[in-house]
Amino acid sequence: MTAARWSGAWARPLTDHRDPAEVDVLVPTVGRPAELATTLAGLAAQTDVDLRLILSDQSAGQDAAAEPAVAAMLRVLEAQGRPVTLLAHPERRGLAEHRQHLLDHATAPAVLYLDDDVWLEPGTVRRMLDALRDLGCGFVGSAVQGLSYLQDRRPHETAVFEPWDGPVVPEVVRRGTPGFDRLSLHNAANPAHVAAELDVETGGWVPYRVAWVGACVVYDRAALEQVGGFRFWDALPPQHSGEDVVAQWRIMERFGGAGILPSGAVHLESPTTVTDRRVDAPDVLFDDHETAPHHR
Repeated sequence: MTAARWSGAWARPLTDHRDPAEVDVLVPTVGRPAELATTLAGLAAQTDVDLRLILSDQSAGQDAAAEPAVAAMLRVLEAQGRPVTLLAHPERRGLAEHRQHLLDHATAPAVLYLDDDVWLEPGTVRRMLDALRDLGCGFVGSAVQGLSYLQDRRPHETAVFEPWDGPVVPEVVRRGTPGFDRLSLHNAANPAHVAAELDVETGGWVPYRVAWVGACVVYDRAALEQVGGFRFWDALPPQHSGEDVVAQWRIMERFGGAGILPSGAVHLESPTTVTDRRVDAPDVLFDDHETAPHHR
């Protein structure tokens, strides 16, 4: 493992013989420069992991990378020795297509899909990668938590929490299965409340069973490719949601998947850019269930 270069080395020339990245961080963005800059600042604080950033911008009439705060954070990442790939992807064919576009540019053994409105506590990516390796499953998620809800405890929603006791194994989740009810775990600040009750040592993590995880998920890239990635995008209209649910349920059926607590991922609680959710991707691609929108 090669850590990020510290500030005392930022002005030194970069060697051409850097180790390959452990993880490609795939960030889709559209029209949210302030949130994106915050996301990149959190990413730059992940100094204990070798990563590459692949940023794909669909902002109309503007270049997100040219916004001063975003540009500054990109310079920090590059000074740290983290490769940065900037993609312009103006034609909007939907969330699934955008995620597949990012995956097509990935080469690392793991890929972290990180939404452009998520701040990460230092050490979060390292813990996620360690969990992915140790558990040997297809994905590990750090569910985003809204800290404005920190005083809003919801035991009726967290009662379904179930740690993985033993190895993570494949399972099928659909509406009507017990696993589907786990979706309430990720509402509001529920992950923070459950983590506080676990009393995990600093830097540790506990794996648990999930319905799915949004916004911050690291995948074994080979597993994601084996289930087809997000290539199902052409079966969906451009306006859709739930594409990550489809990919994760397919992976869970073959390789298993897990969340970890504490999460370390904070939702910025900005308004969503996905306002039309009438088409939920699992409704189209799985004929034996339908899913409800996930309201925070």
